[in-house]
Amino acid sequence: MQTTEYLAEIIKELNQTTGLIVDHEAEKLVDSIINSKKIFLAGAGRSGFMAKSFTMRMMHMGLDAYVVGETVTPNLKEEDLLIIASGSGETKSLVSMVQKAKDIGATVASVTIFPESTIGKASDIIVKLPGSPKDKEQSQYKTIQPMASLFEQTLLLFFDAIILRYMEKKELSSSKMFTRHANLE
Repeated sequence: MQTTEYLAEIIKELNQTTGLIVDHEAEKLVDSIINSKKIFLAGAGRSGFMAKSFTMRMMHMGLDAYVVGETVTPNLKEEDLLIIASGSGETKSLVSMVQKAKDIGATVASVTIFPESTIGKASDIIVKLPGSPKDKEQSQYKTIQPMASLFEQTLLLFFDAIILRYMEKKELSSSKMFTRHANLE
């Protein structure tokens, strides 16, 4: 297969998975973002990169959004939201974060392939994303892509859709967001 044929296959896979996301789960996450004082995001590996990109867009919208573990991240409080991006829902460092957030009384949301995972069970809000975990034996989704690429790509697009829905609900324009974009030149 040529590179562009692989790209077409990836897009085909994404079209199949994104249509399986449940609207009311996504809406619950959007409403929780709207109603939270601060939003914290965490994920490991490539899922963590997707969470960081989502955090950046939330900052562009004027939200107090932070990546867990960064040196400038404030402390989590009861009125805050922690969003965990984890395909497996079992990453030990993320499980620990969820337990600490629950002890504080913060709201925990998880975006995962496995709602029945440790992180999923501990979450107040769960958004199930279809996708394939690193271990293909546990997946009902067929993909030509390695490891959890399909989940990670779906995660990025899902987070971008959350941004659009938030913008719609808050009547926020792209030009207003651009005023918060880095401009150090």
